[in-house]
Amino acid sequence: MSSAPKMQANGGEERPAMAGAASAALTPVWSLLEEAGQMKTEGNAFYRDKNIRAAVGRYHRALLILRSLDSEMPLTLKGFGPERPALTSEQETFLRNTQVDCFNNLAACLLQRESVDYARVHEYSMKVLEQRPADAKALYRAGVATLELGNAQKAKQYLTQACMLQPNDVNVRKYLQRVEEKLSHELVREKAMYRGMFNSSTKSCPGK
Repeated sequence: MSSAPKMQANGGEERPAMAGAASAALTPVWSLLEEAGQMKTEGNAFYRDKNIRAAVGRYHRALLILRSLDSEMPLTLKGFGPERPALTSEQETFLRNTQVDCFNNLAACLLQRESVDYARVHEYSMKVLEQRPADAKALYRAGVATLELGNAQKAKQYLTQACMLQPNDVNVRKYLQRVEEKLSHELVREKAMYRGMFNSSTKSCPGK
């Protein structure tokens, strides 16, 4: 049974970063890591039940707990308040894995929303790929987000890698086809534009 504080029905609110740092100083590291893991597990259950709002709340809560332990995150006021505890290699691995899973799952949640924040999906997917460059799901979501943000060429790179890792994934193949179609249309428009520029310059030249 987790000792994590009860959350609100809508997924709850994040605690301020300083509160998380104070909690890290008073609570054994493994207890905080296990609490973050429990939040992730609850988020996964909400996601399976299609309760996206609650799932997002749990993943954010897990990340907030992990932030209080993460040596790579700057303290709000250096020199004030409690210092972060030193982590063992095993604890560091647990922290990074849980962090990456939460970012990956958050990207999945955002893609389920009626109004998708593709910039945020891209941001979260990049955080995953920094730690796991061959994560097929993160590559797929990065490709989808990048395509929707208007960079079809870069999206093709992500989706091609995802397709190599999961060649039978229907969604990956569908978006890769969309990318190819968009690039083809862009090439046709580019050729038409150059033809128009060439014809205009030819007409403006004086005859012999």
